[in-house]
Amino acid sequence: METLLIDQESFTLTQGEFIIRLLVVIGIGSVIGLERQYTAMKENSHGFAGIRTFIFLVLLGFIAGLFYFLFSPWVYVAVFLGVSILIAVSYWFTATQGDRGSTTEFTSLIAFVLGSMTLIGLIEISLMITVLVVVVLSSKFRIKTIVGTITAEEMYDFIRFVVIALLIFPFLPDETYGPYDVLNPKEIGWVIILTSGLGLVGYILTKFLGPKKGILLGGIVGGLVSSTAVTWVYAKKSKENENLAASCATAILAASSIMFIRVLIWTFIFNQTLFNRLLPAISLVFLSAIGITLYIYFRRQTKQLNEAEIPLKKPLDLKGAMIFGAIYTVILLVVSYANENLGESGTLISSAIAGFSDIDAITISVSKLSGLKLDLGIASLAILIAAISNTLVKMGIGIYAGSAALKKNLLIGYGMVFLTALVSLIFIL
Repeated sequence: METLLIDQESFTLTQGEFIIRLLVVIGIGSVIGLERQYTAMKENSHGFAGIRTFIFLVLLGFIAGLFYFLFSPWVYVAVFLGVSILIAVSYWFTATQGDRGSTTEFTSLIAFVLGSMTLIGLIEISLMITVLVVVVLSSKFRIKTIVGTITAEEMYDFIRFVVIALLIFPFLPDETYGPYDVLNPKEIGWVIILTSGLGLVGYILTKFLGPKKGILLGGIVGGLVSSTAVTWVYAKKSKENENLAASCATAILAASSIMFIRVLIWTFIFNQTLFNRLLPAISLVFLSAIGITLYIYFRRQTKQLNEAEIPLKKPLDLKGAMIFGAIYTVILLVVSYANENLGESGTLISSAIAGFSDIDAITISVSKLSGLKLDLGIASLAILIAAISNTLVKMGIGIYAGSAALKKNLLIGYGMVFLTALVSLIFIL
């Protein structure tokens, strides 16, 4: 039996645990200190804390935690105040020399707390925070570069999103109203928040990554914003240069593949039982779609398409999100009506029609009704039919606006997807 260094009702510490946690603390101090010292040398600044200082800081937090249990909580408070005063004095001195940055000082306080957290056994959390701290510290120049490219409109839209998500959404009533008792203001608000947030994330990814790192990445990133926009842009580009048809087909098929991932995301959020039911079928279709995309990419691509840019719209399309919320509400009512008055065939027909315009709204609507007013099997079938319907629309756009070579690639790609979708339909049935 190991020797207990601390044996209290609220906390115990063996000698082996002490040694392991002490080594972890030294590692945390070394990693943070290495980053701070490297940055100070690179910027030719005179920060007060380097590798040795940060090792001592986390060790001090570790020892102060020991004193908390061995002597008195007030000892820990005194040590923490002493460290805080020392850091404050150091900041005052460096500030008088013209260096008003306080990053190292705040990092020092965090290091002290990390030492105490490691002592009480929160090792995983301490390491997670350490990684986060080091990533943020080492990203100083990248963050400055990104912030420097943010426009006033982008900042304003980001603030609007935060206000809506944190100040308006929490106060929406969480009760059902209206026909069929299926309209919930909070759930509709949640759909709008998710939709606008996804658009904002897609805008950011498109702005800072873009398609220049490869046509496949461009299609995937563009699919997060709008797979229809990707289809239109690259279909027209294929007419400008027939040699780019395979590359354009790659972008279109990659963007369309993302649609199936979105289906899984929405069902997971709103109905995990339906998610589990759909996972094998949708995964099979997605693997088929991404497989044919990779085939065309590696087998037929002749060169990268760097000059085509996916058009960026507003960072935060609240109007579009509100329209989407209205579509979601209408589809929810239509599916409820069809299910109650027309039976199973009505639900499937309404899903196919809804898929002409958007896959997300019908997916969320059916997910909410599944298990309550809609059979799980019919819900799964309805979502798959809507996904196929939406894919047909994008294929039609590509064939209409694209070159002959693009049409051939799309027919091959979507032909494989539809065959897989038929197998998935049989699986669900």
